[in-house]
Amino acid sequence: MGVIGFQVAGLGSSALARERSGAAQCRTCPGSGRVLSRKWRRCVAYDQLNRDESNSFEREVQFPEVEEQMEITKSLQKPSGLSERLSVVFLTFLSFIICNMDRINVSVAILPMREYYGWSQGTVGIIQSAFFWGYILTQIPGGYLADKYGGKKVLSFGVVAWSLMTFITPMAASASLPILLLARALLGIGEGVAMPAMNSIISTWIPPNERSRSLSLIYSGMYMGSVIGLLTCPFLIQSFGWPSVFYVFGLIGIGWYGLWQIFISPSPQESKTITESERKYILDRIPKKENKKLNKLSDIPWKKLFSSKHTWAIIVAHFCCTWGYFVFLTWLPTYFNLELGFDFGKSAFVSILPWLSMFTFANAGGFIADFLYANGLTLTKVRKLMQTIGFMGPAVFLGLTARTADPILGVLFMTLALGLGSFSQSGVYANHQDIGPEYSGILLGISNTFAALPGIIGVALTGFILEGTGSWDLVFGLAIGFYALGTIVYNALGTGERVF
Repeated sequence: MGVIGFQVAGLGSSALARERSGAAQCRTCPGSGRVLSRKWRRCVAYDQLNRDESNSFEREVQFPEVEEQMEITKSLQKPSGLSERLSVVFLTFLSFIICNMDRINVSVAILPMREYYGWSQGTVGIIQSAFFWGYILTQIPGGYLADKYGGKKVLSFGVVAWSLMTFITPMAASASLPILLLARALLGIGEGVAMPAMNSIISTWIPPNERSRSLSLIYSGMYMGSVIGLLTCPFLIQSFGWPSVFYVFGLIGIGWYGLWQIFISPSPQESKTITESERKYILDRIPKKENKKLNKLSDIPWKKLFSSKHTWAIIVAHFCCTWGYFVFLTWLPTYFNLELGFDFGKSAFVSILPWLSMFTFANAGGFIADFLYANGLTLTKVRKLMQTIGFMGPAVFLGLTARTADPILGVLFMTLALGLGSFSQSGVYANHQDIGPEYSGILLGISNTFAALPGIIGVALTGFILEGTGSWDLVFGLAIGFYALGTIVYNALGTGERVF
């Protein structure tokens, strides 16, 4: 809402006439008398009269304004120099790279581990799903702790926890299967706080007009982590043995923790290195309620959150997204190896292509979403458009993948399926901060709890389906069905407007 003050002086006949006609002129373009469209409501009647007249006085008049236009004007005043919020985004992006490196390493190492320990496909499925037993437990607590104590502390805990569990995985596997399952579950507990903590960090550091790009980059770190993991795992395994994968990746996470503690502050207010111009730029654009800390669980309107159809639109869409994502994250090297006939080294290499496409498409989607929003498309329409592409693109190309026996086409279709799926990063994954910025960590924790279920059910179920039928048709069919369901529910119930 803009406030424009102007002076009205010399209450002569012409001044009175102008004053009385102000209401009529407020919807016209000054000097033209042309009535403008409703989309442009910033028109202001302004008279500059002689300031030396004795009876001058000030009056303030308020007119409705389009908030998007104000954001465009403010965005031209960004502080110059290296941005501290860029450092926050970049190191958070690196943490998500490490997150997926430590998640996908077992998907590659499981092939030699299976031969070494004599595990069946069903056992392999249980091992890979054990991660999600812990992952599902820390979603809501992670969101609550991040909103209360700050995302920096919670993300620090998560990275250290999952890095230590990655490092001890070879020792746990040598001890016994139950201990390995426990280590994988504890790794999941550490990684479970990453998304809620990240969401809280972004709410604190990044203005709304920059969030689609920032979130897309950070989430794309998971895809880049898969690329790096799939590239380095075969080399490490063939050169030093499969245990080396877990030792090296675990140490990388500890190194990240040191950088995070040195260079990142909990908030712009607490930073000692941020420039005053950037601090002001951030704080002026983030609604004050987004900086509120939750002191106790009763501060959270649980009933209101769970009774909203918009919350359930996010929950259902998030669940449907991760069914395909988690299943193919864990089983893709096996699919390329057993179904398409690639050997161990090549199956890991071609598995890189889908994740590389996801990294590319996710960042492209973020820029497209911000561009559409800046050019007048409502946030609701932007989120629904991005999410529809993120659902229907994978559904179409997974259907084509299931119908081809050609290895090259199989890789191409799978690459396009997962690449288009990454448009979800500018859809449902960015929607929590739209509908409830004050509770963004909690909302992501809630939806990610449901979204972790495919990791437990879908990953293990895939192992049993393959063991019982030897066919991937049902695996692809289930993923396509959930993509279709998510499209319907999200377009019917979703919104980009603030609800909480």
